[in-house]
Amino acid sequence: MSTPYEITTLTRTDQTNPPASVVRPPLAPAEIPPGVEVVTLPDGRRTLAYTQPTAPAAPATAPPSGVPGWAKTTALLAPTVGAGIGAGGFGLSYAAPGVIAMTDALWAAAALLATGCGGAALLLSRWRNRAPAHVTQNITAHGFMSRAGGTINHP
Repeated sequence: MSTPYEITTLTRTDQTNPPASVVRPPLAPAEIPPGVEVVTLPDGRRTLAYTQPTAPAAPATAPPSGVPGWAKTTALLAPTVGAGIGAGGFGLSYAAPGVIAMTDALWAAAALLATGCGGAALLLSRWRNRAPAHVTQNITAHGFMSRAGGTINHP
């Protein structure tokens, strides 16, 4: 396996290397933090190193379902609209006796108003003075083809 990047090591001058007699126990795979891997150096030593994160795989696009968005919205709204219509019908069934009573009352009020107007018209026509009207007209003209003038008198 070839590495696509160059591995460099930093030599520290402020610390001395631990004696060769000190042996560190290797880390278990579960103890290795994310982003750190076991790598083999060019001289053959194996060590832990930070590696470049791999690019995440592009999420697979789901094939089109063939159902348009408006159909999904309509399918989601259908139970709500149906429940609303059902609740309205249920309410009207409870309100029907009251609605029938109100229509009867409105018809009675309309009949009372029509009867009252008819009775008022009858009474007013009986109370009026039945004397015939006398209209007097005076028309005068001076000469042939002259302008005529007149007055109307109401007694």
